[in-house]
Amino acid sequence: MATKFGWWKWLGLAGIAGVAATSVAITRQERRRQAYSPDEIRERLHRRLAEVEEHS
Repeated sequence: MATKFGWWKWLGLAGIAGVAATSVAITRQERRRQAYSPDEIRERLHRRLAEVEEHS
């Protein structure tokens, strides 16, 4: 019976570690996205639009 509990405990710890790692990745991505100024975002959008129009 103790071995079953051991497996569940490790599974729970692995799940918590996975959630924590995902949260860290999302936070880093959000910080990177918010680091752009409005002018930089506008420039990037215009550049992407130009690329799409070239390929159309």
